[in-house]
This record gives sequence, structure tokens and C-alpha cells, in this order.
Amino acid sequence: MSLNIAIIGAGSVYTPEIIEGFANSREKLPVSKLTIMDINPKRLDIMFDFLNRYKKFHGLEFEIVKTTDLVEAVKGQDFVLTQIRVGGNQARINDEKIPLKYGVIGQETTGPGGYMKALRTIPAILEIAKAVEKYNPEAWLINYANPTGILAEAVRNYTNTKFIALCAGGMRPRTWVDWALGVDYKDVKYDFVGLNHMNFAYNIRVNGRKITKEEFDKVADIHETVEPTLIKELNALPSLYCQYYFHRNKKFNELNEAQNTRGEIVLNLEKEIYEALSDPNQHDKPEILKNRGGGGYSELALDALSAIYNDEDMWIVANVKNERAIEFLPYDASVETPCVLNQNGITPLVQNNIPEGVYGLVSGVKNYESLVVKAAVEGDYGKALLAMVAHPLVGDYDIAKPMLDEMLLANKEYIHPKLIETLEQKELVHK
Repeated sequence: MSLNIAIIGAGSVYTPEIIEGFANSREKLPVSKLTIMDINPKRLDIMFDFLNRYKKFHGLEFEIVKTTDLVEAVKGQDFVLTQIRVGGNQARINDEKIPLKYGVIGQETTGPGGYMKALRTIPAILEIAKAVEKYNPEAWLINYANPTGILAEAVRNYTNTKFIALCAGGMRPRTWVDWALGVDYKDVKYDFVGLNHMNFAYNIRVNGRKITKEEFDKVADIHETVEPTLIKELNALPSLYCQYYFHRNKKFNELNEAQNTRGEIVLNLEKEIYEALSDPNQHDKPEILKNRGGGGYSELALDALSAIYNDEDMWIVANVKNERAIEFLPYDASVETPCVLNQNGITPLVQNNIPEGVYGLVSGVKNYESLVVKAAVEGDYGKALLAMVAHPLVGDYDIAKPMLDEMLLANKEYIHPKLIETLEQKELVHK
């Protein structure tokens, strides 16, 4: 049996990493056809030509088909991978810059920036999910576009698509334990509580043995973004993104004083990457691609594909419907937690003995996330405002209201039109 796979958003510079993954997994994943789809024809053409050279570089023989049509892309596929960025990096730059004007952290997936990325991306991911549901209901939709946890809640609550939402960050604590203790990361498991980019790994085990406090402290000492003293008190390893909550003043000052936002840096970098990919003599991944960052997603996605295709039980941290996995969060909320994945689907594992220092922060961010999903789907300005006020990095109506209005207007071509209509009506009444 052979595999048909589609990539939506294939013009992304992350796509070559997936081809490399196919080469490393060719025995487990016998791909016969790859369909690449993007709404940007220029980027699609560049990637199509490069991928044909790159597959030969790796000795791969499957067919590659390109399309700008969503229905054509999802029909006949076993798996559909999504890595979309609605609005591109220019929209990301607005997400990063506008909040800074109001004294709030501007970041791609956290705070008001992640909020606006969700408002832009939820309509697009639902369009893709509904196309899969209608034209190819047996296919698996595997997403690692951000904010993946919020997108998971939208897809699971508004469609019946066979769906998995991934983020490499949920598996990163395995790497930290590997680095600190010199063990094989594949032997590391843990309990895990929280949401995408707002989570904590605890009760860490190596080959079933719980690590000692001394060993945990060694892992805490190498954490890249959060003060180790706090990590040791929590007795849990926080997501890298928790720095924006635990060190918010420091991070705000760093972002506010930076000459360029990360989005501006990436936008310029990607111009060079596409130039390199366009070179007909470029057969391997260009060196400059290493500067893009954010890798590791394709390895996780292809491991998940293999678990489903080969019906192998896989322990994986993923974004799923909570049900009863995390007792203090709503049943139908999306959470990031350990699961077992195989051909039958993905099953969250119940998490016990949750560290007491994380409840409030996780609950607050979850409240905001669920409101964002409803605002994006319904075009409800009231819920959009409540979501902005509810976010732990905002929490002030006098800041939230003008910031939200400015960000909505900056994103009007990508979000639910009712949000803009309501905003304009309110402005007319105010005048």
C-alpha cells in the first residue's frame, strides 16, 4: 500500500523539512504522491521546482503535484498537513508592534499577537477542515500551524474531521532531560498539564523511574527562558513561552527596545531563503534555512503519521479535546496533554497530582482562548472584547478596548466581517 499526502501552505520554508522526513522514514511511510497547495502561486512554483530537485537529492521517486485549489488538494489524500500563516509575516509584524504601543507584550503566539493570529487563522483552518470533512472524510488532518491549541478547539467543536494538532514544544522537555542527565530522550516520559505554549511537565520519568529532586534541579538549571529558582519551586518544567508571563516586564522591555521585531527579521530572511531555493543548482537545503528557526515540527508530524499508518501505539503530547484529562478545565476545551495515538485515533491520558502553582494561570489563558474561538466563528465583538480583557497579559479594559479596535482594523481583510461591521457601527454611534 502507498500513501497520498497533501501539504496545505506548502509555500512555507518549512516544507523541505517534511521531504527530508520522508527520506528518513521511507520504510515506514511509502509515499507515492505528494500534493502541495498554496494560495501564493509564486512561492508554490518556487517550492515545486526545488522539491523536485530535493527529492532526487534524497533518492525519492514519488510524484509531486501542485495546486492552488483546496478541494483538489484534499481529495484522495490519506493525510493532509496544514502549515498556514494567514496574512504572512507582515500581519505578524502588526501583531508584534501594535501591543507595544499600549504597554503590552507583542509576540507571535502569546498575548494580543497570538490572539489576532487566532482570529485570522480560525476561519481558514475551518475552511480546510470542512473541505476534508466533505470531500475526503476518511483522511486525517494534521495541523501544526499556530496557535495550534486554539485552532484545535475550533476544529474539534465545529467539525467532525479526524484531526490532530501538534507542537514540538510539548516534546521538548524530553530533550532538556537528555541534555541535563545524558539519557536517551526517547526513554523520557512525564505528566503534562496546560495548553499550547502555556504548559508544565512534571512527574518526569526515565525508563519508568521517577527522577530525583537533585536530577530535576539539574534539568531546571538548563532551562532557556524561565528563572530556575521558580522552576524548582513549581517542581514542573514550564514551556519556553512561559517567560512572557513569569518575566513580563523584562520581556516587554526587551521587545520594546529591540531595533526590529522577530517578524521583521524573518520577513527579510525569507527573501534570501526563497532566492536560494529558486537557484536551479540548489539541490540540498540551503544553509541559510538554518537561520529560520522553529524546526522539529515535521519530525513529530511524520512520527504521528507513522503511528496511524502502521497502527503503532505512540506516546505523544498533543492538543486534544480535554474530556476528563485535566480536571479543572472544561470538558470541551482544547488542552495540551500526553496521549496515546494509533490507527484508532488519539486518546488523552488523565493527569493527576497537578502542581498547585499552575492552576490560575492555565485557567485564565484557557478562558481567553475559548472566548477567542467563539468570537472568530460567530463574529461576536462582545466576546472578542471579553477575550482581550480576560487575557492575563492584558486584564485592563482601558487598554484592551483601543488595542483590540486598532488590531481588528489592521486585520479586517482576514477576520469575520461582523467584527468590523460592529466596530464601525460603534464608532458611528460614538461620533
